[in-house]
Amino acid sequence: MSNQAMVVPLSSNSRRKRWSSLMAPLIVAVVVLGEIAFLGRLDFAVVENWTTSFYFPTSASDPSFSSEHIVDIDNDIDVAEESWRCEEWLEREDNATYSRDFRSDPVLVSGTDQDWTSCSVGCRFGFIDNKIPDATFGLPQNAATASVLRSMESSHYYAENNIDLARRYYGAWGDRRGFKIIMTTSLSSDVPVGYFSWAEYDIMAAVRPKTADAVAAAFISNCGARNFRLQALEMLEKLDIKIDSYGSCHRNHDGRVDKVETLKNYKFSLAFENSNEEDYVTEKFFQSLVAGAIPVVVGAPNIQDFAPSNNSILHIKELGDVLSVAKTMKYLATNSDAFNKSISWKYEGPSDSFKALVDMAAVHSSCRLCIHLATKIQENDEKTERFQKRPCKCPSSRGNIYHLYVRERGRFEMESIYLGYWNLTLEALESSVLKKFKSLGHIPIWKKERPESIRGDELKIYRIYPVGITQRQALYSFKFSSDDDLKKHIENNPCLKLEVIFV
Repeated sequence: MSNQAMVVPLSSNSRRKRWSSLMAPLIVAVVVLGEIAFLGRLDFAVVENWTTSFYFPTSASDPSFSSEHIVDIDNDIDVAEESWRCEEWLEREDNATYSRDFRSDPVLVSGTDQDWTSCSVGCRFGFIDNKIPDATFGLPQNAATASVLRSMESSHYYAENNIDLARRYYGAWGDRRGFKIIMTTSLSSDVPVGYFSWAEYDIMAAVRPKTADAVAAAFISNCGARNFRLQALEMLEKLDIKIDSYGSCHRNHDGRVDKVETLKNYKFSLAFENSNEEDYVTEKFFQSLVAGAIPVVVGAPNIQDFAPSNNSILHIKELGDVLSVAKTMKYLATNSDAFNKSISWKYEGPSDSFKALVDMAAVHSSCRLCIHLATKIQENDEKTERFQKRPCKCPSSRGNIYHLYVRERGRFEMESIYLGYWNLTLEALESSVLKKFKSLGHIPIWKKERPESIRGDELKIYRIYPVGITQRQALYSFKFSSDDDLKKHIENNPCLKLEVIFV
């Protein structure tokens, strides 16, 4: 019998059949007596006329909910039955009712009138008479409404888009009215709204033969950018990098062209942003990927997080990098094998980290806003007494069995999984999550949007993390460091809620 936690309890009928087929008639009588006590919601049932005893708690507040009554069962069949009973009990006892059903009372955000029928939580944008919205774009009119800042512009140009400043925003009269929910390109914001998207950019489009005489193309129109991008362009030209410039800055070609179709003729694209800000990666970069042109980037200091594979982009972090980047461009331009290796992700598929990043946009940011709001509303419920009394674990002969909740990123509803104390490992957690979602016939939320060539056939976990952390943390910094770290986190966070990213 495996030590792995059981994920899907069998029906009560199938359990009774298995139990009765494996025990002598006298033991069956004992078990029936125990089950009557259990179903009757007695504090506990301890059968002392036999060599084994059974403990079935019914409430976390019961004095019987104690390790003193943990049973001593000496075979795998009894342990399995005990686990099933614990799971059944936890599913019932931890199932406190939330104060709001979002199916009949959807999240309301004041703004454009629109119903998000495809969102995994009830979601409405607009106005309803005599109903206070849960959130509004801009500063709120009352304390019950969360204020939302939504912008895809750089904070170098719009200071209020800086997350820290937005949180402590002061009104015109000096009153502190910080935004409660931040929606910017930053992956550290509450609901990121990046430029990346499978739907908008045909990132896996076939590569066209590079026919242009120049090795690189540039589309730069803001000649007053708050970084060194124009100096970088000028330095590259002085180092004999031939550049066709279609923008208003340093223009040497007619700019009335289709940008992506034009880029497909070049080996390199100067994806120069107007500011160097973390996570501020605009269409310039993603259009370069579509075109199969290697992006030469001036912009986000963490641009490697957005790279589809290793060595697939060139980054000018500072002007001192221009010389080495120019040498690399010359080498790749004249060495077809090296160039093809840099764009090999077009044929082999991008990295899992890239897929995990872009897959986030498979759920529209407006829907993700509603999921964020509904999650926060439920978190407030979970601070109330009826939720605080949930047991979240069940004593068994081998130690506590813990009740955990998990959902796919981009969805709202949680699914239950169970892990025994003796098996609180990272491997067991991943295995239980996979087993649960496979049993549900789960289809990843990005399945229809991601290009068919990189959809995959099997569920594959990229990351599991606690609900509530930012996408920057989830994608790049958070990780349970060890089995002990996971165990402590589960023990310190009753009824732990997790999210999973499938790739």
